[in-house]
This record gives sequence, C-alpha cells and structure tokens, in this order.
Amino acid sequence: MDRLLVVRCPELLGEDEDGDALRAFATVVAAVGTYCPWVTPVRPGVCSIPARGPARYFGGETALVALVRDTVATVTPAEVGVADGLAAAVLAASEGVVVPAGGTAAFLAPRPVTTLAGPDLAGLLGRLGIRTLGQFAALPEAHVLGRFGAAGALCHRVAAGRDGEAGDLREPRTAGVLDQLRQDRPREAGYDGGPSGAGFWGGASDADVRAARSLAAVQELLGPAAVLTARLQGGRDPAARARFVTWAGGRPARETASTAPWPGRIPPPAPAVVHPTPLHAELADGRGEPARVSARGLLTTTPARLSVDGGPWAELAAWAGPWPSEERWWSRSRRRGARLQVVTDAAAHLLVTERGRWRVEATYG
Repeated sequence: MDRLLVVRCPELLGEDEDGDALRAFATVVAAVGTYCPWVTPVRPGVCSIPARGPARYFGGETALVALVRDTVATVTPAEVGVADGLAAAVLAASEGVVVPAGGTAAFLAPRPVTTLAGPDLAGLLGRLGIRTLGQFAALPEAHVLGRFGAAGALCHRVAAGRDGEAGDLREPRTAGVLDQLRQDRPREAGYDGGPSGAGFWGGASDADVRAARSLAAVQELLGPAAVLTARLQGGRDPAARARFVTWAGGRPARETASTAPWPGRIPPPAPAVVHPTPLHAELADGRGEPARVSARGLLTTTPARLSVDGGPWAELAAWAGPWPSEERWWSRSRRRGARLQVVTDAAAHLLVTERGRWRVEATYG
C-alpha cells in the first residue's frame, strides 16, 4: 500500500454557497504542493500526498507532518497524519499521529466497525457480535465475500491492513468511510493537477476542452461513428449492461434505464474483463463430484474446485450465488441459466451455467 500523508481541514469540509471554503481549500492544495507536486484532492477539505519521497528529503515523516501543518495553518487549522493507505491516513490525520509502516491493522483494530462500514454492514456485524475492526479482520477471508458481499470483502481487506483504498471523507459518526468514498471520489476525476483546475470544482478543465477538440477533429476526418463512448444500460450479464454510442461532442447521451429490478443480475462491483468468448470451465465439490444448479436455482453440492479451459484444478477460497435467470420465457428462444461468483488464489471469476455446462463469463482481477 502507498504511504500517504493526509491533510484534513475541519473548517473546509462543507461546501458553502459563496465558495469561500473552496477557494481556501485551493490555497491549501497549493501550499501542500510546495512539499510534493503530486497532491491528490480527495474531496473539499481533504487532500493527500505520497509520504516516502518528501519524508526522506525533509528529515523524516514526523518532521514533514510538522512542516505541512505549520504551512497550512497560515490558511486554516489543519489536521495532518501519515499511515499506509488512505483510510488509515485520514484517521491518523484526525488524531495528528504517524502510524508506523505496517501498523495499519493494529491502528484500526480497536475502532468500531462503523468507522469503515456503512450502516447496513455495521448493523449486520453488530447482530453477529462483531463490534470492532479487529474482530472483523480476524474472520477467515474465504468466508467474508460469500457472507457479506463485495462491500464487506473490501472493508475486511482494509481492516486487516491489506488494502487502503478508502478514506474518511466526512465525519466517521455519520457514515462508513467506504460509502463516503463512493459518494465523493468522482469529484477528483476532472482535476488537472493545479488548484484552479475547473474540472475539480465541477466544470470542464482545459484538458477536457483539448480532448473534445481532438475528438471532434477525428470525427470530421473519419465520420461520426469513428468516436464511440460507453454507456450503462439495464441487463443481467456484464456484456449486456454496456453499449457503445456515438460521441456527441461532450453532450450527455440519453441513458437507458438501468435501475429496473432485472432478476438474476449480479451484484456490484462489475468485472474487470468480460471475455468475448466465454471460457470452458468445470466446477466440482471436494469429492470431485460435479457441482450443478438445480431447476429450483440451488446448487446440488458445495463447490470447492475450479478448472478453466482444461487447466489444473484450483481450490476455491470463496464463492457467492447462484443467481438464476430466465430470459424470453415466452418464446422458443428462451434461456435459463444461473451465475456464480468464485474466488481462487489466482483470480476471481463470474461463472454462468446453461444446460449443465459451466463457462467463465468474466473475470474480476
């Protein structure tokens, strides 16, 4: 995980109508940039920089924290801390501490699960008697995904110090930091590297304008269909949920409703790779008996091993599902199947079964 220094400005966390807080935060970003040019604005009031390089130059992490805090204090009161990963680093900033390298799990362990988990996950963990991040991290990783879903698996990795891509973007008392990250991360997508980048504040940056001009020039030369952009739509499988439409000069294209129930749709996150041609797969239990999905949508046995494209068998670390689906039930082209998420030591896959045959439809990473 990256070693991060986080600056958290309590008085600039809220967005004000007259923009004074945002302008003050732009000044903070510029001030922090004097110690490292790679400043990442997480959200208004919170930013981070890589800690290792600047710490070596300025005499250590503790010295760097003091320098940054004193510099930002000329603009607004600030909390500064260092830790491995964004989640721990923001919490360290709120306490003004430097968490030792490799000490993220121990730093997070005594904290309540609400520090990272959203209300639904925190409520479920509480009903199971799991109230601290240390207790949650102690659960076997192989069972967390199937029991608590993708959000629970990410929270478990952060709590155990194996992942750090989360941050305390608002007050920990109001929501889990993973939920806050999902709400606020898009704000940095248009930031072009300077404190006055218009994309960071919600408009179009200079880089956006230049890119739009280049794409328009390509369309003039090769025709409108030469530039496409992806849009989400409703569907059950990952391939059906994405469609390519002609780029419309930056104007938002009409979205196809994707909020319908879509029975059988897999839960997020979306896979990283959708295979153009699904890969042949075999799924079996611990005794080698084939695992199938019954007419009632239930597994006939507990899956334990997976073979892809005739390769060696891999033991499953976790699995979730199945999610049965039935398409075009009114016609001769009706399709019945089910999908299953499986995790091995090497990768995580989305499997689909039809007519008793398993295939790898997509891979998560």
